[in-house]
Amino acid sequence: MTSPRTSIIIATHNRPLLLQRAVKSALESGTDLEIVVVDDASCDETASVCKSLGSKIQYVRVDRNQGVAGARNIGIIKSRGQYLTFLDDDDTRLPGSLDKQIAKLESAPEAAFIYAQAIVGDQDGRPGRRVNPVECPEGDIFLKLLTRNFIPCGSTVIRRSSLSRAGLLDNSIAGPDDWDLWIRLSELFPVAALTEPVIIWRQSTPSSGQGTSQTARLVSIGVRQFRKWLALPRMASAPAAVKRALWRSFSERMAERLLWDSLRALARLRMIQVAQNLTMITTLHPLVIPSVIKNRLFGEPRAELLSRLRSAISPESGPRG
Repeated sequence: MTSPRTSIIIATHNRPLLLQRAVKSALESGTDLEIVVVDDASCDETASVCKSLGSKIQYVRVDRNQGVAGARNIGIIKSRGQYLTFLDDDDTRLPGSLDKQIAKLESAPEAAFIYAQAIVGDQDGRPGRRVNPVECPEGDIFLKLLTRNFIPCGSTVIRRSSLSRAGLLDNSIAGPDDWDLWIRLSELFPVAALTEPVIIWRQSTPSSGQGTSQTARLVSIGVRQFRKWLALPRMASAPAAVKRALWRSFSERMAERLLWDSLRALARLRMIQVAQNLTMITTLHPLVIPSVIKNRLFGEPRAELLSRLRSAISPESGPRG
């Protein structure tokens, strides 16, 4: 059997209606592809919905929940494409976007993967005005990625051959598992980028139950991973001053995320969540709070700051990357 050029891997769990929308968008995103749906132990009508999709997908069922990273790894193993991309079951790919990315990736044979922008959508998947990231650096982005994950997971297209050196996703770190993979790939290879949107990302809210809505937990895992990243071969011999600067920059990003999430929780009188976030901040760089206050209160234009404050306490707001 001839292998497809690209495999789109969709891990799903108990979201059959959203899954159908994701599959439809995947089919319209490119040519010469296969769609591998990994049903991560759903206990609803997901199986029958997948059966109704017939030959449009390769359906893989696991009976014990693996988590997103574990399910994606199963999809990687079951897939056959030269290129791989992940699509969350509640996100959608834009028409023709996959072929456009692959054309650019094939023009950069040394790159491990290519990424692009995501349009931030609401809980119903309707696109908004915000695009993330605003800028898409490429080439050697290893150090940039150490302090912030600016890569939307569903926007990436990865060479299968590059995974043979970097390895699969780490399913023991639910949440930052994709960030960890980008770090390991970018340590070894350059990265390509396409500065235009390729997906609509369904933004999390405090009540959505998405993994990205659990800020303190994600930051805690991120801190542990950051210390492991500093032990990677490329960082092992780096000067201590470089490592300290990276730790401070990483801490500022995490503290900002925790503070915005605390504002949102405070507006809803979720005091336990506020306490968890503030406790987590104490594990970061000791000068992180003054830095965030200086950068945001005095370094950010007033209109933008007020817009972010309104966004932080609005019912549909979600954490920023």
